[in-house]
Amino acid sequence: MENTKASLILFFSILNEKQRGLYAGLESAKIGHGGDKQIAELLGINEKTVAKGKKELLRNNINFDSIRKKGGGRNSIEERNPNIVEEIQKLMEYETAGVPMSGMLWTQKTPEKISKELAKIGIKVGPTTVGKILKQLNYSLKSNSKKVSNGGRKLTKYEKNARNQQFKYINKKRKEYDKNGLPVISVDAKKKELIGNFKNSGTRYKKESDLTNDHDFITYAEGKALIYGLFDYKRLEGFIYVGKWFWDRKRKQFTSSETPEFAAEMIAKWWKDYRMTRYPYAHKLLIIADAGVRSSYRARMWKFKLSELSNKFGLTITVCHFPPGASKWNPIEHRLFSEISKNWQGTPLKSFETVLKYLRTTKTTTGLTVRARLVTKQYKKGKSVSENDFEKINISPHNKFPNWNYTISPNN
Repeated sequence: MENTKASLILFFSILNEKQRGLYAGLESAKIGHGGDKQIAELLGINEKTVAKGKKELLRNNINFDSIRKKGGGRNSIEERNPNIVEEIQKLMEYETAGVPMSGMLWTQKTPEKISKELAKIGIKVGPTTVGKILKQLNYSLKSNSKKVSNGGRKLTKYEKNARNQQFKYINKKRKEYDKNGLPVISVDAKKKELIGNFKNSGTRYKKESDLTNDHDFITYAEGKALIYGLFDYKRLEGFIYVGKWFWDRKRKQFTSSETPEFAAEMIAKWWKDYRMTRYPYAHKLLIIADAGVRSSYRARMWKFKLSELSNKFGLTITVCHFPPGASKWNPIEHRLFSEISKNWQGTPLKSFETVLKYLRTTKTTTGLTVRARLVTKQYKKGKSVSENDFEKINISPHNKFPNWNYTISPNN
């Protein structure tokens, strides 16, 4: 079967334009129902071309005088509009979600809407062509309606509307900070990784396969790595802090935990280490986070630790949370974590040094760079903030969804 396909493609390649259409139509007619689509996919041509060739054959209405010269016909849309891909990427910048493990992206915008927005800047292109370009950019169209995390119940009409309004509000704040040259970071934690000779999903080119443990028992592990990331999407920089956990054989638990204190302190580390070289004059910071445990809008420790950062550096911190169940819209998921997963796929993470090596070597053709540090401090669950300390936090909830959006200002 594979040899037959190869023969069809080889013969097709030596024909001129008219002959190709007729030949494709002939092979489609042999298949019958669905043949146009199968042959079009096999030969890499438009389904309409196959249908036209078959129609000409069946009617015996073949005009060999209408064969275009090689290179004839209209120029491609990319040749007529060299900036079209770049312009589509700009339009998608605030409308993209994705899966960090697979790299698949999706968007709320339809090809029709994108086509209309491109027309406003003088690029005339139809929705079908927009759809093809989106597919080349690894996008797929998904519904915006998702299930919430607590019990899998469906969103109510009010919750759907609130969710969409929050997306728009986050985009508005991002644009506002971008316009004024102020820092915007997207934060989240990646999937925790067992450290040891364990199978890591994915493939890569090697002479021989790595032999790994047949079971992923915790007792076999050297430890566990908590990958906490900060992504500066304007500078295309990722900053990863790797929490170093060990397995306590006596207590049968890890020596550290994923806590709001850890998340907030990593942001403080980043600001302390890089503010002078990245944003020496900035007095405001926008943090975009999900609604998970480590950076939950309900977590008092998260807000308390951010207030310590605010007071120490005189920094006004605004936090915007994605609604529950919407973490895949966080830019860090598909702009940073997906690239990390691709970089170390198929490689056992045998040590913390291996983790740091692959994190630091994560790069993209668009200019992404990643810095990584190991964090040895151990964090315990159950820490609380006293009422007296919490009342000292200079926090101002926003008028728009005050639980999800708030600003923490210095007390002095």
